[in-house]
Amino acid sequence: MPTDWPMKSCEMHNHHVDSTVWNDFVFRDDDIIIDTYAKSGTTWVQQIVAQLLFPGEETDLSAISPWLDLRVLPKEIRLAAIEAQMHRRFVKSHLPVHALVYSPRAKYIYVARDGRDVVWSLHNHHAHGNEAWYAMVNDTAGRVGPPIEPPPVSVREYFLTWLERNGHPLWPFWEHVRSWWDIRHLPNLLMVHYADLKADLPAELRRIAAFLDIEVDERVWPTIAQHCSFEYMKQDGSRLIPAVETFLHKGAQTFIHKGTNGRWRDELTAQDISRYEQEARARLGKACAAWLAHGRRTLALCDAR
Repeated sequence: MPTDWPMKSCEMHNHHVDSTVWNDFVFRDDDIIIDTYAKSGTTWVQQIVAQLLFPGEETDLSAISPWLDLRVLPKEIRLAAIEAQMHRRFVKSHLPVHALVYSPRAKYIYVARDGRDVVWSLHNHHAHGNEAWYAMVNDTAGRVGPPIEPPPVSVREYFLTWLERNGHPLWPFWEHVRSWWDIRHLPNLLMVHYADLKADLPAELRRIAAFLDIEVDERVWPTIAQHCSFEYMKQDGSRLIPAVETFLHKGAQTFIHKGTNGRWRDELTAQDISRYEQEARARLGKACAAWLAHGRRTLALCDAR
């Protein structure tokens, strides 16, 4: 029975993204696409893939694994840079399935994280953006829609606005998660969850390697695991993602912040939490909402029923 591959059905264009670049992207058979809603573990999984492909090497992730749909550079420049790469390519995206091109030639890794943890990380990122960062995303030619503004001091206020306006000031959250959940059965898609990376990083490393058909010498696994640890990435962040040194106060120390989940428990009220959870079930369905909150173990249980 032929596979029913997803088809691109819309374009997304705002202060950060321009999905039209996917219309001109030429796939190769071994391409890897890492997709997330922002602040869900993107850089972590990029580092994992980099270490699987180049064990123990120190790499500039922003150079070897570019954000394809980031609109601040002309798409001709982005596409030319990726086309020039001779290694196995792995690019990042923050788009829902229906706004990118889903190719049977590539392998896709979707990384999810509880929306409340996403917001706490987003607030830290936006609160530490400097003038250069806001100018980059707001003033570069081609922006569609309103600019992004600095966040309020209160993380709870920021969260409630994000919830009420479905992902503001970025893009719709629920539709993003649901679009990938709905195609989780496809053979070239791996669903990864931030909580699972935190709970058992070695197991997730091996799962990702197996999915990507990467055979790793057993002797280098300890080095790979070390280089993919949060502690290593935070210590080495200015080399992994040097661009953030220009655009964020305290640079990589801000970008790779705490790496913890559940910080929202100290600031959200019981009513806030209930409201989020009800919205998650209504927008995603019970099974997807449970996976988003708890990770792969829940996913396996849901699919077994």
